[in-house]
Amino acid sequence: MFLYGRTPRLPTREQALTGRPEPMFDLPARHTVLGTPLAGPYPEGMEVADFALGCFWGAERAFWRLTGVYTTLVGYQGGYTEHPAYEEVCSGLTGHTEAVRVVHDPALITYEQLLRVFWESHDPTQGFRQGNDVGTQYRSALHTRTPAQAAAAAASREAYQRVLTAAGHGTITTELLPAEGRPFYPAEPHHQQYLDKNPWGYCGIGGTGVSCPVGVAGAGG
Repeated sequence: MFLYGRTPRLPTREQALTGRPEPMFDLPARHTVLGTPLAGPYPEGMEVADFALGCFWGAERAFWRLTGVYTTLVGYQGGYTEHPAYEEVCSGLTGHTEAVRVVHDPALITYEQLLRVFWESHDPTQGFRQGNDVGTQYRSALHTRTPAQAAAAAASREAYQRVLTAAGHGTITTELLPAEGRPFYPAEPHHQQYLDKNPWGYCGIGGTGVSCPVGVAGAGG
């Protein structure tokens, strides 16, 4: 990770690794659990949402279990390095988060319901860490793709902050930023659906135990 002393710090664009113009691998054709294509174009009516909530192995599993989710894939987002490698992201010199792309049918599960899973599946007050995982790549972030997503994300953060504060928790550090200009770069094939391939593998995410008061109706899995 990129450190000044012992504190993780985001690099500037000038400090970030350059990366490469093309990916170093081919993405697997299908999701190992859902059997659906990982890469687009996706079926008509599907919507795309991007979430960062710590180690992407456990984060992805939290979403693929939900009814109405068409496919999920893990990747890197929010930084400067083009088509980064996992080791480069772990160095802290890319500026990227570990992220999950969730493709969903809004008739079955709404963005607001996905936001509830996002907030409840991690501790959004921890800054550049999530549990024992420390580094800028583990920061909490929502990269919104439409004005409607941006409005819903902001409203949910405000609502969750109120209940977190009442429960004695700190200030939410989750970044809310437009996805435009912040490409999602898929991670290497062995990271995709990692906890399906490695059922006893590490899962470092965990929530605060505080329920989020948005998107309550209709989310199931």
